[in-house]
Amino acid sequence: MIGRLNHVAIAVPDLEAAANQYRNTLGADVGAPQDEPDHGVTVIFITLPNTKIELLYPLGDGSPIAGFLEKNPSGGIHHICYEVDDILAARDKLAATGARVLGTGEPKIGAHGKPVLFLHPKDFNGCLVELEQV
Repeated sequence: MIGRLNHVAIAVPDLEAAANQYRNTLGADVGAPQDEPDHGVTVIFITLPNTKIELLYPLGDGSPIAGFLEKNPSGGIHHICYEVDDILAARDKLAATGARVLGTGEPKIGAHGKPVLFLHPKDFNGCLVELEQV
């Protein structure tokens, strides 16, 4: 059902410092910051030859990333994202197996302008999983 790894998301306490580290220290192709109000984050994508890294920073007081950073002040891996061909079929198949889809269960538009869903980390070995329709 899942396709390729789309990205690994890292929550960071200082977005500019993290972007500079990837750009200047690692020589990576670092994109511009983009606000994603529906998800409560500002993101920067780092393009690698085989996938992407998504830097996450809180956007507003209600951001889920703010809570993550309270527990992990230095930041850390927040989630991994896999591609799927049909997000609704994937959701239905996962629900039928007992996997929990977070939120309402309806896809939201993600940072790439495509539908996304998140799966409960307790159902996936402690890892928050994002599915993105390609």
